[in-house]
Amino acid sequence: MDTNLEQPTGAAAVDGSEIAPTEPPVDPNQKVTVEEFKISGDSLVAMVKDLIHQGNIRRIIIKNEEGRTLIEIPLTVGVIGGAIGTAVFPVVAAAGVIGAMVAHLTVVIERQGPDASGDQDSGS
Repeated sequence: MDTNLEQPTGAAAVDGSEIAPTEPPVDPNQKVTVEEFKISGDSLVAMVKDLIHQGNIRRIIIKNEEGRTLIEIPLTVGVIGGAIGTAVFPVVAAAGVIGAMVAHLTVVIERQGPDASGDQDSGS
């Protein structure tokens, strides 16, 4: 049995063939608002679906009762606008598994944009 594990060559690492976690781009001129919700595990899937469809969500973080991060979901405008069907399924599946295993959760939402609060108030 050959146990010699080779490191990827420089070309393989540079050509973009590996998946690397990336942060959604942040425009310093855009306001980012953070909200926290305490919910039960069975309502997690519906909430995550709703948040993904809103479009101004930068990141969703799901934590357990002790405050430990269970999953962090970065969302980019390109993913939301272009391939919503493909992007939603794995996120919703992961949320369903977490919701089934944990009774009480905290959902942290980062919103971005000129009106990051999510309010639809047109009068200012």
